[in-house]
Amino acid sequence: MLSKTKFLLPLVAGAMLLQSCNNKANDEFHTRPDGLSYKIYEMNEDGEYENKGEVAADDSTGAKIGQVVTLNMSYKNADDSLLFNSRDQKFPIMIPVMEPSFKGSLEDALTMLSAGDSAVFKINADSLFAKTFGQPMPPFIKPGSHLTFFVKAEKVQSREEAIADQQKMMEEQMKEAQAHAENQIKVDDEKIQAYIKEQNLQNVQKTSSGVYYAVTEAGNGPQASAGDQVSVHYKLSFLDGKEVESSRDNPMSGGEPFKFTLGQGQVIKGWDEGISQLKEGSKAILLIPSPLAYGDQDRGTQMPANSILRFDVELLDVNK
Repeated sequence: MLSKTKFLLPLVAGAMLLQSCNNKANDEFHTRPDGLSYKIYEMNEDGEYENKGEVAADDSTGAKIGQVVTLNMSYKNADDSLLFNSRDQKFPIMIPVMEPSFKGSLEDALTMLSAGDSAVFKINADSLFAKTFGQPMPPFIKPGSHLTFFVKAEKVQSREEAIADQQKMMEEQMKEAQAHAENQIKVDDEKIQAYIKEQNLQNVQKTSSGVYYAVTEAGNGPQASAGDQVSVHYKLSFLDGKEVESSRDNPMSGGEPFKFTLGQGQVIKGWDEGISQLKEGSKAILLIPSPLAYGDQDRGTQMPANSILRFDVELLDVNK
């Protein structure tokens, strides 16, 4: 979060974050000599946001270079299409204030913010992508246009204070994720047990963490264990029978088996654990609860959040 690639944000869809601001008096954009257009709102005594108006050139109340601004932010292109919204994630983002990459840059915009301010900035898209993002401008951004940023500054801190806050946020996020996973795995376990009964699967066993597996054809080779290089053919499907993908039908790999090092976190946890129950030459069914697969990550229609996965696998090779 505090790296130099501070503005390289994913282009994802979402809802606008900036709350409706009070439109009393002078609710208009102001433009600095460097070309940066802005509207900055501060909260008044009545708890309403008001446009601060034009900021004096010698105003030094905003964030300083070397400090870190914790904020929520979204931005849109000239066609009013939303490109990014930080509220799609659970925590605000932290951006170090650095030397401007060009005049009228996003770095310049940050130096106009104090903790609690909301703002709207218009920044030249050509310069932003070339000098700040360091990327070619995508086709949905018009040359010569502006990107409009909607920002709510939560905190302005020293780097040390921001790192401490970041650590706290990460700990909170881990606790929330763990609590969700513990609850979700119970829900998934009931569904898997019902599926096993419905499908009349035989000789099903369960690992301590919750992966169900049924060996349909026992192999005679060595037992797979952490650190082994393994080669696996698989078919992935959901419990409703919908097939998602198959290694044998994958044009990207030419139908070759999938190879990886077991127990190194190169695959989902359910695979590391499930494959380690098998011997070389085995065929098996793995039923993996969502916390041991892709969790609550929504990967589109192909992989909705909290998906329980079935893998029909064949462990072809175990290289010790």
